[in-house]
Amino acid sequence: MQKKKPQHTSVSHQYPSLLRRLGAWLYDTLIVSAILFIAGALAMAIVAALLAIGILSLGDYQDASDYLMSNPTASMLYSAYLAIVIIGFYSYFWTQAGQTLGMRAWKLKLQNEDGSPIKITQALIRIATSAFGLGNLLAFNNTRRSMQDIMAECEMVVTEKEH
Repeated sequence: MQKKKPQHTSVSHQYPSLLRRLGAWLYDTLIVSAILFIAGALAMAIVAALLAIGILSLGDYQDASDYLMSNPTASMLYSAYLAIVIIGFYSYFWTQAGQTLGMRAWKLKLQNEDGSPIKITQALIRIATSAFGLGNLLAFNNTRRSMQDIMAECEMVVTEKEH
């Protein structure tokens, strides 16, 4: 059985400019901020409910917010929860559609060189090496691949030709 060659050619793909990458990043930052606001409100409601039914006690803390931010265990769990929300957002969109909402608005798509969707391990590598979006500043090679694209062995392409 002969192995299929990837459909990728450097001529057929247009790679995004730094400005386009940063536009999508800013758009996604606003969306993730809104999601974190909702996730934080949900956590606050859960803590308030646990306080109301007597499972938790405020002790020396002023309120549920102070408890979540200052109690060492609660603070660690709360931070981990918010990190999971962020990781879940990017991982879901990158592995399912190849695009976050910001990437869709800026006509960008994340994929393997053969055009297939990235795997969850690639998404996690990409998140871990993105340096909170600063890895995009290194996208000056011939295929404009960012640090996180190189590390996760994937590429970002423009879904429609720029005019």
